[in-house]
Amino acid sequence: MMTDTRKGQLTSCEELHDSLGRVAVVDCRFDLGEPSAGRSGYLEAHIPGAVFLDLDEDLAGPVTAGSGRHPLPQPRKIAAKLGQLGVRHDNPVVVYDAGNGAMAARAWWILRWLGHKQVRLLDGGLEQWMRLQLPFERGKHQPESCGYEFHVRDELVLTTQDVLACGESVAELNLLDARDAARYRGEIEPIDSVAGHVPGSRNVPFSDSMAKSGLWKPDYELNAMWRRHTGESLEEPLVMMCGSGVTACHLALSALQGGCREPRLYVGSWSEWIRDPQRPIAVGEV
Repeated sequence: MMTDTRKGQLTSCEELHDSLGRVAVVDCRFDLGEPSAGRSGYLEAHIPGAVFLDLDEDLAGPVTAGSGRHPLPQPRKIAAKLGQLGVRHDNPVVVYDAGNGAMAARAWWILRWLGHKQVRLLDGGLEQWMRLQLPFERGKHQPESCGYEFHVRDELVLTTQDVLACGESVAELNLLDARDAARYRGEIEPIDSVAGHVPGSRNVPFSDSMAKSGLWKPDYELNAMWRRHTGESLEEPLVMMCGSGVTACHLALSALQGGCREPRLYVGSWSEWIRDPQRPIAVGEV
């Protein structure tokens, strides 16, 4: 049985293989450049018993004129989808994507936001599963539907208005941007219409949590990394952001796995911040 502690947000392929049939497994593969690729890949091959959640359709709500690219879904809608897929609120759940967890972490965070107490991310994702030559299946898996009870944890969310209310004291939020360094500095911007970062934010690329093997760095390395970023105080409140509130969830998981207190998520992130051209923008290093 999985337990919900600061550490223990990850599970290995071997552990999941031994638990098949006793945990709900959710495939979250998604390609920003080709949104249909995740579902197609799921139908071609997935971990036995896995169901599928789509980033745009299930793990985000409708985009509005003032929102970022991936606003939060309506809680009742995502809860209904989970029930339709046979996921119960008291099920241990394992989420995965193609590899590093950049997409699956959004599902991990959404479930925690809904109050789910037992959810982990698969270390190495489907790539590691296949590398180990573990079994897979094709087609759509459709378990018996059920009800899904939820209790939204609003305390995990930070809004644009919360950031604006800080004025020139944004640095006190410990707002950490998960995008790669070149995007944070404003040197490139392949997705959004404006380059740069929120003044006062700091850059911690989500990829810093990953080893060259494609697996997550061991806990002691994550702990050391977060001690560097927090000045040794793992109790320091943190807020995670990125381009649209997706890889920021990866950074939140990393912080928990590294021993930090649970961060908040700036869901709107950069793509919402730049909706209003009057909001300040910074480029370069902090």
